Amino acid sequence: MKYIIVGLGNFGGHLAARLTSYGHEVIGIDASEDKVEAVKDKITHAIVMDATDAHAVRNLPCKEADAVIIAIGEDFGASIMVTAIFKQLHIKRLISRSINKVHETVIKAIGVDEILHPEEDSAERMAKSLQMKGVIDSLDVSDDYNIIEVKAPKRYVGLTISDTKIRQDYNINVLTLIKMEEKPNIFGIKAKSKKVTGVVTADTLIEDGDILLLFGHIKDIEKILKLEDQ
Repeated sequence: MKYIIVGLGNFGGHLAARLTSYGHEVIGIDASEDKVEAVKDKITHAIVMDATDAHAVRNLPCKEADAVIIAIGEDFGASIMVTAIFKQLHIKRLISRSINKVHETVIKAIGVDEILHPEEDSAERMAKSLQMKGVIDSLDVSDDYNIIEVKAPKRYVGLTISDTKIRQDYNINVLTLIKMEEKPNIFGIKAKSKKVTGVVTADTLIEDGDILLLFGHIKDIEKILKLEDQ
């Protein structure tokens, strides 16, 4: 898929690099040469451009893009102007980052397809990981259901998925296992990285150090985590 990301700060730059690593074509745009320089080797195309210039924007392959993400995080006026320019170009999917409530009201009025709240989402995920013992990360599927990464409880180590009876006892599905591997980073220093094992079966064995990716009702997830304290 092809994405255009406007704004290559911490959020936009990381998003652009991650999408590129997944095999997508990413065109990253920023008016700052320093920000473009910082990500040029990590994404497909990095362009120094003032996206508030409507004529310059029209030279981009907007019709070919599956989505345009406005990731500008500080300049209220620039974000609104850029969002409006891309909206006029009839983008397939226009996504804009919310800076504050007033800004969000304005971009909703412009008619964006989706609004991002990276700071709020990050804070919510951090709060949940701190509140629930063992939780590494979480994703809200709805108000009641979550997908969470949790360290494999000791009582499950050495058991198969079937032996744990997680689904029968707690109505929770194990989506996959994640194993931590040590690999050298760009500085040659060994760092831990996650490796997803794929779709689990009833016979998949849980080993010490594994991370479980669980899906279920938040109350059921809390029950299984509380047992670890007992």
